Amino acid sequence: MKSKYIENLKEEVKEYFKILSPEFPTWLEEYIDTPEMQRINGISLNCGTDYTKIFNIKYWYSNLDHSIGVALIVWNFTKDKKQTLAGLFHDIATPTFKHVIDFMNWDYENQESTEERTETIIRNSKEIMKLLNRDKIKIEEVSDYHIYPIADNDTPKLSADRFEYNFSSGLIFKRVWDLEKIREIYNNITILKNEEGIEELGFKDYKICEKYINIVSKLWPKWICDEDRTSMQFLADIVKSMNIKGYLTINDLYNLSEKEVINKILNCEDEYIRESFIKFQNATTVYGSDTPINDKYCISIKAKKRYVVPLAIHNNKTQRINEISESAKKDIEEYLNIKHYKYTGFDFYFKPYSR
Repeated sequence: MKSKYIENLKEEVKEYFKILSPEFPTWLEEYIDTPEMQRINGISLNCGTDYTKIFNIKYWYSNLDHSIGVALIVWNFTKDKKQTLAGLFHDIATPTFKHVIDFMNWDYENQESTEERTETIIRNSKEIMKLLNRDKIKIEEVSDYHIYPIADNDTPKLSADRFEYNFSSGLIFKRVWDLEKIREIYNNITILKNEEGIEELGFKDYKICEKYINIVSKLWPKWICDEDRTSMQFLADIVKSMNIKGYLTINDLYNLSEKEVINKILNCEDEYIRESFIKFQNATTVYGSDTPINDKYCISIKAKKRYVVPLAIHNNKTQRINEISESAKKDIEEYLNIKHYKYTGFDFYFKPYSR
C-alpha cells in the first residue's frame, strides 16, 4: 500500500524527489511511516522562520521531507540500505524549531547540540527496531550517518545532507532555481575520491559546478543575515522562557510538533511571553546597529556559515572548484567575507527570563 505521506506530498516536491532518485525505494516507506519519523513531519526545515512575516517561505517543507531527500540521494548513488537509512534517520532527534534549540544551547556556530538523542530514539522505537531486525540491520549501522561520507562529511565538502538542504532551500526559502535547473546540476553528479582518498559527491563537468556555485551562493547569505539570526535567537529566548516558567519541558521539544508548541505559547498564562511572540509573528523587519540598543530586543551573535566547495573534474583531474574556477572562487570568498552589524534585533522590547 502506498504511503499516505507520499500521496499527500506537494506536486513540486514529488517531482523533486523523482530527480533525486528516479526509483523510489518502496522498502523505505515502512520506515517513513513510523511514529518517530512522522513526528518530524511537523517540524519545518526552516528553523522557525515560517512563523514571522519577515520571510516569504514559498510552502511548507518539513524535516521529514529533508530527511527523505537525503535518503534518496544516498540511495541513488549507493543502492545501500544501511547508508540510506542512516541518511533517513539523521534528523530523527530534531527538536521543535530545529537549530533554534542549538541557539538556546549557545551552540549557534556548530549547531550540533541536539544530535545525541538519535540512537536512543531509534532504540526506543518498537516499529523501527522491528523493521531493522527483519532487515538484519544493526542499530549501530544506521544511527550515525557521520560514518558514511556520501551521507555526511565536514564543511565545505559536498554530502547528501548538504546537497539536499541547498536544493530544497533554494526552492522554498529563497527561490534561486527551479526543478529543471536542479535536474541539470544533479545529473552531473558522480562519486569521486577527495584529497584524503575518501569517496565524495562531485561534478563530472567543472562548468556545471561553476554554475551551481554561482546560483547557490546567492542563497547562503540568507542563512546568516540579520533577519535569520534575530528570528532564531528570539525563538530560542521564547522557548527558554517557556521552559523556565514551566510551560514547556525539554522533552516537549522532542515529542511535539511546532504547531503544538506554538499553541502552548499562544495559550500560556504569561501575557509577556504570549504578546511578545505575537509581535514576532507580525514583525516585518529587523534593525542593525554597531552599538547595543537597550530599549529594544537586541542580540549580538554569529551563525554557522553553511557553504560547499565541491570537487569537480577538469582535464581528467579531480580538484576543488575554487582551484579551477576564478568565478567560483570569487563567489565563495564573497560569501565568507560578508560583514554584518554587530547588534541586531526587533523594534520591540523583550528580555528573556533567566533562572
